[in-house]
Amino acid sequence: MASEYGRYGYRWITALLRAEGWWVNHKRVERIWRQEGLKVPAKQPKRRRLWLGDGSCIRLRPTHRNHVWSYDFVMDRTAEGRAFRMLTIVDEFTRECLAIDISRKVTSEDVLERLSDLFVRKGVPDHIRSHNGSEFTATRVREWLGRVGVKTLSIEPGSPWENGYIESFNGKLRDELLAREVFDSLLEAKVLIERWRKAYNTVRPHSSLGYRPPAPDSRRPCVE
Repeated sequence: MASEYGRYGYRWITALLRAEGWWVNHKRVERIWRQEGLKVPAKQPKRRRLWLGDGSCIRLRPTHRNHVWSYDFVMDRTAEGRAFRMLTIVDEFTRECLAIDISRKVTSEDVLERLSDLFVRKGVPDHIRSHNGSEFTATRVREWLGRVGVKTLSIEPGSPWENGYIESFNGKLRDELLAREVFDSLLEAKVLIERWRKAYNTVRPHSSLGYRPPAPDSRRPCVE
């Protein structure tokens, strides 16, 4: 597991072992982890939340599924140096990655097509959060979202922390996959990234969810 999930620490590996049916204490896993000389990823520094003068938080906090979705773009390159873009969409409450669309060029039309598909399959969110990129602020996108009853939340330019959920997800995508794989073609990128997305949703433990995956596979055993 440590070889397959190279950026996981012993706590995440413990959660995976328990999901596989192993009755094991995290302290025992930690001892074995250290005896084997495995590297424990460094802890991320704590960050302050963004507060207004009256003590309220600027960022709308999600309280239930489909309350707030967020979406953003990530860029990478195939082996010959050609760039491609990924449209990532996350439900902020469940942390589930709803989609990663991959193309050499992503337009506002592509954004609308993906959102309409997700709204049919997953339901319509109350809010959707994004930065001020042209694909998200296009008049047609805003008008369409307004017609289906979705409120838009735009972050301030140069303030990625206001879109923290999707920024965190994009960081994991880059750290755990994009920084470790060379994609010889766009097709290979699509296959490997979609495989990672499914594992992220169904297998990968999430610390804020009690080391459970965002959308666990009901066929897998779950051991407390």
